[in-house]
Amino acid sequence: MRLTTKGRFAVTAMLDLALREHNGPVALAAISQRQQISLSYLEQLFGKLRRNELVESTRGPGGGYSLGRKAEDITVADIIAAVDEAVDATGCGGKDNCMGDDTGRCITHELWTNLNTKMFEYLQSVNLRSLVDDQRAKGIEIEAAPIKRAISSQPVLKPIRVTAPNSVFALGAATTK
Repeated sequence: MRLTTKGRFAVTAMLDLALREHNGPVALAAISQRQQISLSYLEQLFGKLRRNELVESTRGPGGGYSLGRKAEDITVADIIAAVDEAVDATGCGGKDNCMGDDTGRCITHELWTNLNTKMFEYLQSVNLRSLVDDQRAKGIEIEAAPIKRAISSQPVLKPIRVTAPNSVFALGAATTK
């Protein structure tokens, strides 16, 4: 089995998000920095995760991403499938003609097909909640939510000091002195 970086990064980012789910929306830039994953790559992955309703986005100041469902309802298999990652140990991709001709399947086709089934069953049995619980049991420290600046509904009024004449007459009087 070869699980590519796309699937691994998606699971890592979702776990990062799930660890911080109680702090409000999480910015992709913060995940990028913590997990050392390219921001543009995360944007691509989270676009797919959002289309599959695994995450929700919040726009504006203090915005970011949050889980689209409860952590216990999102499995590793869901995440990998959402980013179009095929977990397949067969050399033929599950086709009936492994040999590339009319001779049929290779002699180990059932072995690799059964391995695919077991891997999928395992990934389906692991949810984000269990991964979060494992990380917390290891003593991982999650920083508190960043302090957000309050936005006042009243504009800040500063006194204006005028040093120039305020009319044509005052201008004329100022230049004749």
